Amino acid sequence: MNSHTRRTTGRTVVALSVAAVVVGAGTAGAIGAGQDPSAHGGAKRLSGDNSKIVKAAIKGGTSDNVILLIGDGMGDSEITSARDYVHGAGGRFPGIDALPLTGQYTTYSLTKDAKTDYVPDSAATGSAWATGTKTYDNAVSVDIRGKAQKTLLELAKKRGLRTGNVTTAEIQDATPAVQVSHISARSCYGPVKTSATCPEAALENGGPGSITEQLLNTRPDVTLGGGAATFAEKAAAGKYKDKTLLEQAASRGYQLPTDLASLKAIKTASQSKPVLGLFAPGNLPVRSTGPAATPGGGKLEPARCEDNAKRPATQPKLADLTTKAISLLDDKNKKGFFLQVEGASIDKQDHAADACGQIGETLDLDEAVQAALAFAKKDKHTTIIVTADHAHTSQIVEAGSTTPGLTTNLLTNEGSPLTISYGTAAAGGSQQHTGSQLRVAAYGPQAANVVGLTDQTDIFFTISRALKLKK
Repeated sequence: MNSHTRRTTGRTVVALSVAAVVVGAGTAGAIGAGQDPSAHGGAKRLSGDNSKIVKAAIKGGTSDNVILLIGDGMGDSEITSARDYVHGAGGRFPGIDALPLTGQYTTYSLTKDAKTDYVPDSAATGSAWATGTKTYDNAVSVDIRGKAQKTLLELAKKRGLRTGNVTTAEIQDATPAVQVSHISARSCYGPVKTSATCPEAALENGGPGSITEQLLNTRPDVTLGGGAATFAEKAAAGKYKDKTLLEQAASRGYQLPTDLASLKAIKTASQSKPVLGLFAPGNLPVRSTGPAATPGGGKLEPARCEDNAKRPATQPKLADLTTKAISLLDDKNKKGFFLQVEGASIDKQDHAADACGQIGETLDLDEAVQAALAFAKKDKHTTIIVTADHAHTSQIVEAGSTTPGLTTNLLTNEGSPLTISYGTAAAGGSQQHTGSQLRVAAYGPQAANVVGLTDQTDIFFTISRALKLKK
C-alpha cells in the first residue's frame, strides 16, 4: 500500500495510490467526503429524500445469476476501520457501500443438543446460508444430527445452472467447503485427516470421502483458490486408490491453472472441462502488512500499511479471480449461474491482531464487489449479495489510547491516527469471533429481502427464490 499526498478542502490527505477512487461514489444521491465536515451539513451523505432511489432498487421476480460475496470475519468494525483508513471517515467503498438495500442478520449457531451458541464459527455460519439449516460449530453442511443438507451450489447444478466457488483461502476451508461437501468436521481436508477424525466419511469406510474428494465429485464448473498441498495426498480407497488427488483431478478432465497467466489462458469451463485453480499450497498471501497490535501499541507513532512483498505478482488477486469466474460462467448459452466468492483473510488477519492485514483484505473484497456489480449492472438479470459469516474482535478506540488488550496505531489516508484494539486473546494468541449481528447488502431481484433484521439462513431462501431452486 504505497501512498502519495494530495490536498482537498484545506486538509492534507494521504491517499492509497491503488485506490484512487471517487469518494462518495455509490448510491445515487450520496454526498459524503469531499466537503468540509465542519460546515453545517458538511458531513451529510444524502442530497435529499432518497425514497425514489430506494423504491427503484426494490425488484421482485427472479434472476438468471446470483453472486454471493462473503467477507470472512467482516463485521461492522472491520468495514469501518478499513473505510476510515482507505477512504476517510466521510468516504465510501465503491463496491461494498454501493449496494442500494441493506439490513442486518443474526448468525448464532447451535450445539449438538439444539441449544443456542451465540458465537459461531465459519463452518456453522457457512452451512446456514448454504443449506438454510442451522448446525453446530465445526460442521460442514450437515444438521445437528449429522444428516447432509443440500447446498445452493448443488441445487443450482441440479437445475442446470453453472456454478463457481472462489476464495482467497484453501478451497477446502470452511466457507468454500460448505457449498461442495458434507462432513462432521471442517478440518477433514484430505484422506489422511478424514480417516483419523471423520471416519464415517472416509472412502475406505463407505463414506463420501474428504472435503477435497467431495469437491472433485461435486464438480463446480469453476473452483479457484489456494489449498494445493492437500492434493498431494493419495486416495485410500475407490476407483482412484493410491493416486494423488491432483492426479485424480487431471484424469477427470479438470483444467489446472496455477498462476495468473495460466488462468488468463483458459477460455471456457464446463462439466467436461471444469476449472480447478490452485494458486498457493495453503491460503493465498495477503495484500498488506503493518505493525501487529501489542500491549500499549496505541501510544506508538501512527504507522502506515505497506504492500506485502511476499505476495507474488504472478498470484491472481480476488478481483482477478472474480472477474475470470464470471466470464467463464456467463457462457453464450445463458444458462445462468450461481457463484460464491470469499475474501477469507479478513478473519485470519483479525485472528492475528494484524490491522493492516485485515484492512488490505477488506479492500481486496471491495474490488471483487466492484467487479461483480459492474457485471450485474450491465447484465440486468443478476442479483448481488454482500455480507459476512460472523463478527470479529477488532474495535476502533480513542486515538492514541491503550486498552487492557492489544492496540495498534495507524495513520489513515486522510492524515489522522486510527487506533484499533484487540481484546479477546493475549499477545501471540488467536483473537476470537464475536456474536454480533452483521451487515448484509444486496442489488437486483430479491434484494429487498435483506432489509430489516433477518437470519443468516434467510440468504438460502432468498437465493433459492431468485434462481428458482427446488430441494
